[in-house]
Amino acid sequence: MTTGLEWRRAWGALLTAAAIAAAPCLLSGCGAMLGSGLVADSEGVTYSATSYMNEARASNGLAPASPDSKLEAAALEQARYMAAAGEMTHTTRTGRDFRSRKKDNEIKGTAAENVAYGATDVSRVMQMWMNSAPHRRNMLDPRFRHFGVASATDGEGRRYWAMVLGE
Repeated sequence: MTTGLEWRRAWGALLTAAAIAAAPCLLSGCGAMLGSGLVADSEGVTYSATSYMNEARASNGLAPASPDSKLEAAALEQARYMAAAGEMTHTTRTGRDFRSRKKDNEIKGTAAENVAYGATDVSRVMQMWMNSAPHRRNMLDPRFRHFGVASATDGEGRRYWAMVLGE
């Protein structure tokens, strides 16, 4: 038979685990986003985007780019922000621009960010970026050998995307 003390210990362990799991989100500022209608986000999209990215790079005589978890985490942070704010932007309402987010995510060297809104899947967003001169330039920049892609969907079902590219 389970005692009241054992239940309290189990409940305390569960709450501690939940707090530890939520800490990165709270520290990065996405805690408020969870209460503002964010219903889904993606992790691991970068691997799905790799074939599209490297096909575009190969057809332009460039070396392949590799998925990078740190760049994907930075992309996911921005996608979540945009979904929570309901706007496509490179700068958050608290004034955090790409340069400050790059520093906070410990991304070294030259980097760039692509954002998008509305694409329903990774193939469509990659196509949208390739059809946009500034985004295409980032994707085909030979300095960028690593990248991360993520998306987040708001409570209305609108999907926001971010890609972070780095050396």
